[in-house]
Amino acid sequence: MDRILWPFIWFWKVLWTPAGTLGLGFLTLGGFLGGVIFWGAFNTALEITNTEAFCVSCHEMRENVFVELSRTVHFSNRSGVRAGCPDCHVPHNWTDKIARKMQASKEVWGKIFGTIDTRQKFLDHRLTMAKREWARLKANDSLECRNCHSAVAMDLSRQSPRAAEIHTEYLLSGQRTCIDCHKGIAHELPDMTGTEPGWTVPERLRGVHHSFMIDTGEMRKHLAEAQ
Repeated sequence: MDRILWPFIWFWKVLWTPAGTLGLGFLTLGGFLGGVIFWGAFNTALEITNTEAFCVSCHEMRENVFVELSRTVHFSNRSGVRAGCPDCHVPHNWTDKIARKMQASKEVWGKIFGTIDTRQKFLDHRLTMAKREWARLKANDSLECRNCHSAVAMDLSRQSPRAAEIHTEYLLSGQRTCIDCHKGIAHELPDMTGTEPGWTVPERLRGVHHSFMIDTGEMRKHLAEAQ
């Protein structure tokens, strides 16, 4: 047992033995440069994993969800603004981003063991994966959506009457968040049989045509609170 542990004990002693020939300034400068190199390498690797090219380098993503995304307004639109994979699935704040990367590390195991390496496997697991992502967005109040879409910047007069009324009553008041209503906005929905949608049209709005009559006072109040 001692012979097995000896290399580790020796390394530990060397690591903590004061240097006899190197000056304090040299050690400090060396440590600083080593830290800069480490941080640069770490941040570069982090940013590489934050690109769309990295996301679609796996055929599981390239041949399934990316194909669906390419057919949506988030991918191609009149203003030329595109939302890529990391825009919707990776938080922008550094601490939240690191936490998300740690959570996503288990996806490496899925890749290694071929959890969704065929179309049928992907479809079989789709609802489970979708629910997990919906729950994450629900928990952070649709943070990735709100990185681009601001409630206070919405021009409700340019929305359909029903959308404007629902946004005023539910979104601006904080009763609901984006993902409650906008599931399947960038990817096809899984088989939702037996799945609670999370939000339904209020009974008073069902089957009724509404003129564009919104309480502007209530709208301004919600906007002021949001600011």
